[in-house]
Amino acid sequence: MSEWPQGSTGDRSGRYGRGSGSPDPEGARAMPQVRRAAPGAGGQPPYNEPPLPPDLSPHGTIPRQQASQGYDDYDDGYNTGQVYGHGNGGPGGGDPYGPGGPGPRPVRPKNWKRRITIGLVTLVVLLLAVGIGTYIWADSKLRNEVDLSKVEDRPGGGKGTNYLIVGSDSREGMSDEDKKKLHTGSADGRRTDSMILLHVGENGNTMVSLPRDSWVTIPAFTGSESGRRIPQSQNKLNASYSSEGPGLLVRTIEYNTGLKIDHYAEIGFDGFANLVDGVGGVDIDIPQDMKDKKSGNDLKKGKQTLNGQQALAFVRQRYGLAGGDLDRTKNQQKFLSALANKAASPSTIMNPFKLYPTMGAGLDNLVVDKDMSLWDVKDMFFAMKSVSGGDGKQMNMPIANPGLATSKGSAVQWDMAKVKQLMGELKNDETVTVSSN
Repeated sequence: MSEWPQGSTGDRSGRYGRGSGSPDPEGARAMPQVRRAAPGAGGQPPYNEPPLPPDLSPHGTIPRQQASQGYDDYDDGYNTGQVYGHGNGGPGGGDPYGPGGPGPRPVRPKNWKRRITIGLVTLVVLLLAVGIGTYIWADSKLRNEVDLSKVEDRPGGGKGTNYLIVGSDSREGMSDEDKKKLHTGSADGRRTDSMILLHVGENGNTMVSLPRDSWVTIPAFTGSESGRRIPQSQNKLNASYSSEGPGLLVRTIEYNTGLKIDHYAEIGFDGFANLVDGVGGVDIDIPQDMKDKKSGNDLKKGKQTLNGQQALAFVRQRYGLAGGDLDRTKNQQKFLSALANKAASPSTIMNPFKLYPTMGAGLDNLVVDKDMSLWDVKDMFFAMKSVSGGDGKQMNMPIANPGLATSKGSAVQWDMAKVKQLMGELKNDETVTVSSN
């Protein structure tokens, strides 16, 4: 049998320029084994063949680049009758997407369940990363400066958790312009403008204000900073803080109440104002027109939003109030509860543009004990929020005489029978039945 297909001869000149002897379409015929003929003179193809397109071999079916590789470079499939054309479709090697072809390639259905799962996992990982990063950032700002382990002769602990929240007149870091703006003055030393016991328990939360002029026994104490021994004395509660700071203040409150303080938190003038501005102001209902030159307070009766400067003036005013310092402690509790309610609200927590400024302003200026964690700070704020929402009680320490004459001037005398009952209820985490009247 001839090496060449039917109708063909070894003479390639019969195929080019004069047609092919085979009736079959060129694309359906098997490709013979060929060797590239040597070019003629001048590098042109022999037999005076017409120039070929740059991408085709002399047979018109194989790219010139592949054909130029010679016989040894051909794929074995060319010797077994493989069909040439643009695809591996139907007869004649036609377009696989044309007539006789297999049709369009089937589209795989999209796996939405898998995509949703991947999306949810990615979201959870992202939220965890943001949460952990925020916790680390916030924890680095917390000022754990008060060592309660140095407080002497502490009472036994009870049920629930007791926080001592102190608002000091600290002017640390304030410029002369800030002092003038906030009407703080430039007094030396340090004093407390407010002291609140916050009890957090299963039978409701209770906020008890301790008037700064409360007449108490200041027990003997060894100064943690000075190292000197301070003898026992009778004085106003505020004097214990002025003398030896948080350590002696905690010691004095525990000595006169029998209630153990678990955590201590203190914020100064500038920090308080910045915290209020950080949450975007605090809404509060002013019961009557208020004006005080010393504190700078000048507010009209009615519901309004106080900025940091106005809020500080409101909680500091003590003159011009019917109940004097006792009315001021009520205003302080009222505002702190409203502030906590705003700081712990979803509108603040879920909004990073409010959350981070609030946390930054609060934690930068919040001094706490060494054992107080961010979770404890969170619990403290949410407890104050619950009190403002009606889940708890706000009161002053029971008072027997608001104008007691002493060697240190007018002071506030506690009703010790009621104080003992109140402290017993708090220590045992019982529902508070004592009133401050």
